[in-house]
Amino acid sequence: MVSRRHFLGSLAGGAAGLAGERQRPPNIVFVLADDLGWTDLGCFGSSFYQTPNIDRLARQGMRFTSAYAACPVCSPTRASILTGKYPARLHLTDWIPGRTPPGVRMRVPEWTPYLPLSEVTIPEALKPAGYVSASIGKWHLGGEVYYAERQGFDVNFGGCHLGATPNYFYPYKIPNIRDGKAGEYLTDRLTDEALAFIESAKSRPFVLYLAHYAVHTPIEAKPEMAARYRDRVRPGQSHSHPEYAAMIESVDQSVGRVTRKLEELGLANNTIVFLASDNGGVVGRRHITSNEPLREEKATLYEGGVRVPLIVRWPGAVKPGSVSDTPVISVDFFPTIVEMAGAAPPARDAVDGVSLVPLLKQRGGPQRSAIYWHYPHYNFHQPLIPTRPCGAIRKGDFKLIEFYEDSYVELYNLREDIGERTNLVRSLPDKAAELRRDLETWRKSAGAQMPVPAPEDFDPAKTDEWMRDRFQRQSDRGGER
Repeated sequence: MVSRRHFLGSLAGGAAGLAGERQRPPNIVFVLADDLGWTDLGCFGSSFYQTPNIDRLARQGMRFTSAYAACPVCSPTRASILTGKYPARLHLTDWIPGRTPPGVRMRVPEWTPYLPLSEVTIPEALKPAGYVSASIGKWHLGGEVYYAERQGFDVNFGGCHLGATPNYFYPYKIPNIRDGKAGEYLTDRLTDEALAFIESAKSRPFVLYLAHYAVHTPIEAKPEMAARYRDRVRPGQSHSHPEYAAMIESVDQSVGRVTRKLEELGLANNTIVFLASDNGGVVGRRHITSNEPLREEKATLYEGGVRVPLIVRWPGAVKPGSVSDTPVISVDFFPTIVEMAGAAPPARDAVDGVSLVPLLKQRGGPQRSAIYWHYPHYNFHQPLIPTRPCGAIRKGDFKLIEFYEDSYVELYNLREDIGERTNLVRSLPDKAAELRRDLETWRKSAGAQMPVPAPEDFDPAKTDEWMRDRFQRQSDRGGER
């Protein structure tokens, strides 16, 4: 990997030359929802959740139907977005601080529970081109020394070590949101701050990273909004949780307010807007949402855990209403945004992602053979099928998942079997062997940390007791967190 100094030096030189060729680079607005499932938007198939503003964004831009998060949990995906590197390479492979139950079969690696300051982030890469930047909302990439303002952002509002807000209504108990008023709703407040930043930065190119805490638990919505959805619930619906639906609508209203602000200031035609999620949706014991037809949910490497909604609006470059089914992944955002901004591209070995600019302009797809996942951790987010250390590869239509405890593998053809129901390992052994070799080769090239067997610690009774206690405490609190 190239050094941070070398990267920024080459970037500054290229940006200076390009800055003289055009007056104003495009603004970048990146809206990141937390735990938003693949089907949790109207434009992605939901008839229950109401998302008119996001649906409008999709009609104005490109909707990606095979977009992926680089990890099935939040912190690693967020790091991949900001750096363009796979979590395996960063050694940031679990949500921070993670949680390993007692008695499990393998010992997880000594991973990095923060985003190192040595990593080059999107705002640091664009700063030489004159960009001002703000991180509004969830950060969750380490303690105070690793907060957004230490990672290149000029403004940080509401971003701290927390992975979830304790409350969606003020007081939120988020350390760096100390003012507010009774009844204020967090999604609205973050949007207020985002609009204030846009107003203050309107005369300069800017990067706005608006990372909502929603729709992560706790499931807390505006009562009057949830009541409207409660009246619309019908038997047999896959989506039917009124409070969760109202939380999604609040995020949709946020998107509408941001896009209207850009229009009011005459900035819409020179602003690129991304909307994505950090991992798949949460189903949980309370059936918060449904990821059908995808299998499983957040914290798994099945499609329901890593396939996410993605929309990109780029006026004058992206054909309105276009749809792409080409597999893309969150490490691609960094090189894409750098190219969009007209900055010098990073060295080929500086990032793992590839620029999506040719795909967005419908001039060809990403030049790579596969995309990868590495999750060397235990995650008992699901009460019935806990996630155990695993990795995965998608190559063309085929996806292979390898479970590290016993080397068990599953192979699926996603074009024919998006629900991952039919394991093809026995019928296509050569394809399974090929993908397994490719996955192992990639792990070595990325310096992926592996869990190791711990037979002396293995005690399923301890794990079962820990699970019972944890889910009882969740029930006492009123749900998953």
